[in-house]
Amino acid sequence: MKFETLGRHILVEYYNCDEEILRNPRLIEDYMNDSALNAKATIVDSVFHHFNPWGVSGAVIIAESHLTIHTWPEYGYAAADFFTCGDIDPWKSFELLEELLKAEKSESTEIPRGLTTKIKKFAKKDLGKITHKPEAI
Repeated sequence: MKFETLGRHILVEYYNCDEEILRNPRLIEDYMNDSALNAKATIVDSVFHHFNPWGVSGAVIIAESHLTIHTWPEYGYAAADFFTCGDIDPWKSFELLEELLKAEKSESTEIPRGLTTKIKKFAKKDLGKITHKPEAI
């Protein structure tokens, strides 16, 4: 049975990453933006914060949803998520970021978001055909 969803959400753990990269807010922002572009996503904005002397947290807002990250350089660890809608493949972002962070190992889970059957079930009106980008009225 194929489930129809509005989006795909990948939660990722990156292990044994390059600690210098993980503590560099400029590099992390560049790498996250590169990862979004690798999936052919449309970047709307990005915001990153450096928790001196430690890690970096940030988000890349894309027209198709978002990519986020938090790093713990002291542990060589980063947690990231890639939430995309439409035809954007979040695994393209995941793969490039894994390479850029020089992660030796990663673990990931994909979660379907916006199951259309549930959206219709709980709706208080007839929604018609549900797509990630409704046609203009």
